[in-house]
Parts: sequence; structure tokens; C-alpha cells
Amino acid sequence: MASGDIVPIELGLTDGDLVTLWAPRWRDGDDEWEAFLGHEDTLYGFESVAELAAFIRTDSDNDLVDHPAWKVVAGLSAAELEPEDNYSFDLVGVPELAAGDPDVETVAELEDTLAMVRNIGEVCELETVTKFFATHPALGALAGGTGMFAGREGLEIWDQIGAAVAKSWDDVLDSIDSVVRAPAVDAEAVALAEAELLAAEENEVDADDVADTDDDSDIEPVDLNADDDEEEEEDDDLTFWEEVGIDPVKIVTSDSEYFTLRCYLDDEPIFLGARKSVSVFGSERALARYLADDHEHDLARVSTFAEVQTAAVDGSLEVEVTEENVYVLPGLADDLAEGPEAVDTEQLDLVLELFTDAADYAEDDAVEQALAKSTPLGWYVSYLLNPDPTRMAPNPPFDSEARAWRELERNFESRLTPR
Repeated sequence: MASGDIVPIELGLTDGDLVTLWAPRWRDGDDEWEAFLGHEDTLYGFESVAELAAFIRTDSDNDLVDHPAWKVVAGLSAAELEPEDNYSFDLVGVPELAAGDPDVETVAELEDTLAMVRNIGEVCELETVTKFFATHPALGALAGGTGMFAGREGLEIWDQIGAAVAKSWDDVLDSIDSVVRAPAVDAEAVALAEAELLAAEENEVDADDVADTDDDSDIEPVDLNADDDEEEEEDDDLTFWEEVGIDPVKIVTSDSEYFTLRCYLDDEPIFLGARKSVSVFGSERALARYLADDHEHDLARVSTFAEVQTAAVDGSLEVEVTEENVYVLPGLADDLAEGPEAVDTEQLDLVLELFTDAADYAEDDAVEQALAKSTPLGWYVSYLLNPDPTRMAPNPPFDSEARAWRELERNFESRLTPR
């Protein structure tokens, strides 16, 4: 989500699920704004996407008409106004979330939902909502992820959050309900939008049918009597590292170049390291020397690591890094600050893979939270890596996105332990 966008969202309120539009903070000269689809103290909510589409096509008196992207949004098809799954906020379900265990999904969903509630409270000037956040500082711990709720002290903070919600959430919900209403919408415009949605759904079904047919036509009979020599030839083509299922990795930071190892066990990344820290080396030779000796590290529990150590001991091990395992960190933050056209998306995708793997290895959900689409950086990265011709391009400035990326970079580098 970059400044300058308008995002369809769904809100789970007392009277049911309603859809509306949210404009995250954007700049107009020296001023910074944030708004929802509404008028003055009223927030507009619609029971269907068709009604939302009809309204924005026919109304010119709301708080978003002066937004730089309003004309683009008003020209979207009804199907393009369907809120994405991660822009659905169940306000009614907050007490149930707060009463559960602080696992990754629960904490992330609660953080996203409360962040949207805070936005509504600030934009609509709801004193009950702003007071709720001001008087319960424990709510701020949600931004730190599940790590904030580990141990006895962490669970005490989680209990404080649950108590705050249990005590005050009905008042918070009532306050938001009081400013939401559904304006009258032109019936013909609604019917047209409904027809668009139906046509889009039918086209999607037809496309799926074609894909299924194509898949069937591509099926070739399997020769169960094929010569085993072919398999042996394929095995001969594998490199040593492919055979053991472990990859040498090269990491280029602003200060140095490092080498390490990584593999995946049941799709979970494991690095050469221990206690959530990644051991790195200044050269391939230094890494090979380290592997020849006995050390305690997480890769030792991988069954094929013994082959790596044996090769290191007898001197036959060659640490060779393939192109897809080279990660170059410098320059990305500056490119992100400059704008989408300056970003090397292949480099971005690779480094993002590295950050995510390292965070998963450390059992830390900070990267996942930082790149959620409800954050400026997450929206920006999603735009770059998942291009969609119907999607609005992010608008500058991108300073906050660049700062958030630099923080991810610093967090990752803090996990590296040079040997």
C-alpha cells in the first residue's frame, strides 16, 4: 500500500459485513491526509460490492473526490472493487481473537484489525476509540509480533490486551456503528454493476475449465518399462550440492561479502548456524575449513551433512554458489525510495526470499508483518512483484517504505555471525 492509493476494504460490524473504500495517508503539498469513503462525520458502508461500485460512479459529493486517485477508482470495474482477503477486518470478532492464544495468525489478525479501528477513530474523530488506545498502552505490543508474548511477562501483556478488549470493546464497536450508514444508490447503476460481477465470475469459471482441459491434453502415457539407465544418467548430471540437497549461499552487504549454507527440511529453511543466528564466512575457503571440523550447528541434524563434512575433510569439497543463491542487499533501499521504475525486481525478489528464510529460521514473524499488504512497504512490494495492469501505480514519496526496508535489512544483518 503506497501513498496515493485507494483500497476497497470489508468491515465486519454489528449489522453485518459492509464494504467501503479507505485512502491511506497521502500528501497534498505540505499536508498529509487519510480518509474513508464518507461525508464529514459519516462513514459510508455498503452491503455489496455492486452497491459500492454504483455509488462511486454516480456520486460526486464525498470526502474522497479530491483524492488524486479518485478518477481511477471511479473507472474500475465492479470486480476490481472486491476487497482482497487481507483487507477484510472483522471488528465483531475481536473479543474472540483477544481471548485466544497469541499464535502468529491470531496476533497478526488482531494487530491488523485494531490498526484499522484506530484509523477509523482518528479520521472520524471518535473519542471513545482514541481513548481506548490511549488508555491501554499494552495494545502497542501487537506490532512486535508473537515474540512480545513469550514467557511469563509476555503472557501478562497478552492478558492485559484481553482484559482491555473485554472491558471496552462494546463501547468501541458502538462508537463506530454510530457513524456508519448506507447512502441511497441508483438502482440502475447497481443492476449494471451486478451484471459486471456475474460476467466476471462466469469468465473466471470458463478460464478454469479451459485450464483443466489443457492440463488433461498435456497428459502423456507413462512407460512403466522405461530403461533405468535414463535415471542413472540424470543422477550423473547432478552436482554434489544438488545431491546432498544443501545450497552454498553468498550474501553481499554494504560492508562485506559472506558465504554460508542453507537447505530446506520439510519446506522449513535451515541455515548453517545455531540459536537463531546464521554463521557466515568471508570466503569459500574459510567456509570449507570450518566444515571440516566438528561444530554444533543446526545443519548437523540434516542426514546428508555427513557427506559434506567428509568431502571437506578429504579436501575434495568445492563451495560453488549458483546465481540464484547470490543475494545483493546494497542499493535496494535507495531504489525503493526513488520509485518503482528504479527497482530491480529480480534482486528484490531474491533478497526478500533471504529475509523471509532467515526470519522463519529464527521463528520471527517480523518480516511477515512488515510485508503485510496493510503496511506501506507490503503494498509497494506487492505491486512490484505481482504486477497487475488494472492496479494503480504507487505514488511518491516513498520515504517511509524505504525506511521500513532498511529496518528489515538491519534486522537481517543482525542475525549474521561472522566466523
